[in-house]
Amino acid sequence: MSQSSHRRPPRVGDAPIFKYALLAIVLLLVAFVVIAPMVVIGAEAFSRGIPYFLESISEPDTRHAVMLTVITAAIAVPVNTLFGVAAAWAITKHDFPGKRLLTIVIEIPFSVSPVVAGVCYLFVYGLQGLFGPTLDSIELKIMFALPGIVLASMFVTAPFVARELIPLMQAQGRDLEEAATSLGASGLRTFMSVTLPNIKWALLYGVVLCNARVMGEFGAVSIVSGNIRGQTNTLPLHIELLYQDYNAVGAFAAASILALLALVTLVAKVLLERQGAGRRSRPTTLAGTPTTSEVHS
Repeated sequence: MSQSSHRRPPRVGDAPIFKYALLAIVLLLVAFVVIAPMVVIGAEAFSRGIPYFLESISEPDTRHAVMLTVITAAIAVPVNTLFGVAAAWAITKHDFPGKRLLTIVIEIPFSVSPVVAGVCYLFVYGLQGLFGPTLDSIELKIMFALPGIVLASMFVTAPFVARELIPLMQAQGRDLEEAATSLGASGLRTFMSVTLPNIKWALLYGVVLCNARVMGEFGAVSIVSGNIRGQTNTLPLHIELLYQDYNAVGAFAAASILALLALVTLVAKVLLERQGAGRRSRPTTLAGTPTTSEVHS
């Protein structure tokens, strides 16, 4: 058989000029859209020297904004992690009426503008909102305080963990859990011994993305926080105030903290992907199911 008969038909884009042109376009977009802004942030943040940079990030309002952002993430991320795991478990391991509707509801924060979500919270928990008078009568403040910031942050990040787990758990099926249950394992034991080891990398992947999104959220938080300097300003809101005060160097110094968070998130994302995170994870074999002696131990 001739050598030409073994040649594969040409594919779209195999021509060298097309490949190099496509690569050039991608590199240009990355350079101007991603790399250039990061370089500008670093250059402007240190434009007056390291002492001024340290003074800017140690300013009381900046420190309070950083602390408020950390506290918000410390509350919202664990809650959304538990919600994501519970939602993924219910959707993939059980059959019940309205399961498809629940899947759609989980995706709502991705299709609703964060600003719209913030306004909705005002109409529900604000002083003139649905529950406002009741909350005011018991002196419980939701809007323009930490609870409102946490609620808004939870809303915009609610789908992240669930969205990573649901496709993976659907691909894994229910065989291992059913085998563990048939051996007498309880629901908690089945989850800890069978399900969790198979989803741990996807779970961590979702948590990393959720944390980055919480710390960088602006739209919804700007509505429910009231933008009170030194009280209800998270770091993204504080950066805007500094820029409006014509303190560009201080704004870039604060922004460098979020840029550093983005780089840390990127590194964590790459490491988790290498460990099999996300949809590329594979379930363990049936050998990973606890034996009868392990179940009753």
